[in-house]
Amino acid sequence: MSETVEFFALQLTLLAVALVLHTYIGLHIVRRTLIFSDLVLDQLAALGALVGIGLGVRYGTAGSYGFSFAAVMAGAGLLAVINPRNGRIPREAVIGIMYALALVASLLIGDKLAEGAAHVEKTLVGAMQWATWPLVFVTAGTYAVLLVFHYAFRRKFIALATNPAPDKLWDFLLFATAGVITVLIVPIAGVLLAYALLMIPATIAAMFTRSWGGALAWGWAIGLAACAAGVAASYRYDLPYGPTLVLAMGAAFAAAVFLRVILPRGGGQRSKEAEPCRN
Repeated sequence: MSETVEFFALQLTLLAVALVLHTYIGLHIVRRTLIFSDLVLDQLAALGALVGIGLGVRYGTAGSYGFSFAAVMAGAGLLAVINPRNGRIPREAVIGIMYALALVASLLIGDKLAEGAAHVEKTLVGAMQWATWPLVFVTAGTYAVLLVFHYAFRRKFIALATNPAPDKLWDFLLFATAGVITVLIVPIAGVLLAYALLMIPATIAAMFTRSWGGALAWGWAIGLAACAAGVAASYRYDLPYGPTLVLAMGAAFAAAVFLRVILPRGGGQRSKEAEPCRN
């Protein structure tokens, strides 16, 4: 196998694995309009890694993952508990404040580290082109366990999307799942690509169907096609890897918006007949 073929096989396999669970969790985030909650967790994972670097823990090692995991679990707990009852203070406002604080803390820590700017940039854009097959296998195994868990308790999780006062335990477990996949993907993909992988395919799919199974399938397929185009463009034109994939998915989103505008509204109405809990 040539180096080029192996590179594309590795990248597309990792992206295909990641997009399954990312699209599913993204659908929950979109349908509950908690749009920046995953971005909070992504930034907290980066913050944890930066704290580890400040304490002498090398980025990308088991210790670094441990710091990130602790940070995102704390964030998942806060996201589940902090749910303002006052209609004048939307939950998304609290989520935005949490993100701003995590970002500012990351910048302040980075300012005090040797080569701090480089470390902060790495947490934002990642280094996914250096992914390895062992990483793919670990990611696939972890995601498989999480998918089985979510499938077994799918009615509990789907009920969160329709309940104005969701159960805090299941709310935490949903955010904790997002936190686990964040810890695995942020060190290699970076905050921006990790957020795009979770939000863009799910948002595109949510435009056309309310069926959970159908949205998952379409989001995964569209996301993978866009990512494949991004990988090819990055390789062919020597473009930054993470940003190129984000822009490729952004282009797919723009195309989906255009298609949604020109499609007859009846198609969207028919999709509403799907019963969410059947998938």
